[in-house]
Amino acid sequence: MVIDRVPRASRAILLPAVVVGGALGLFLLDLSVAQPLGDATATTESSCNFGMAKGQAKGSCVVPFLQGCVVARFPGTTKPWSNISKGGLTACRFDDKGTDWKTRIAGTCEKCKSAQCSARFGVMFDCSAHAPAPTAQSPKQHTP
Repeated sequence: MVIDRVPRASRAILLPAVVVGGALGLFLLDLSVAQPLGDATATTESSCNFGMAKGQAKGSCVVPFLQGCVVARFPGTTKPWSNISKGGLTACRFDDKGTDWKTRIAGTCEKCKSAQCSARFGVMFDCSAHAPAPTAQSPKQHTP
């Protein structure tokens, strides 16, 4: 006596589903190959951070501008490569009046409405224009 645990109707659906799923998996695997960023250059980040207590009316900080560097542009755009991370109930933004993206970058947050708030303003800089040329190195030769 043979016990068949999978009904025939289910087997008819299962086989095509496995074939399609396998093909889709191979297709997605092919898409995961890293693509070069094209216009991206080597970057370094500068940031400022602060915390606020509940009811504090405003918080702000200035991102240190890296000497000899320019604000990097997010690859493929003309927008400054920057980000804001915050914690707690507050709204944060780069200060339009205090930021020119060439010499000064300031971030501000509104009133803290939770027990505590925190903010981090990060900016990527491109320092490749003033980077020293790479130096060639050769192994030291040992003399007996």
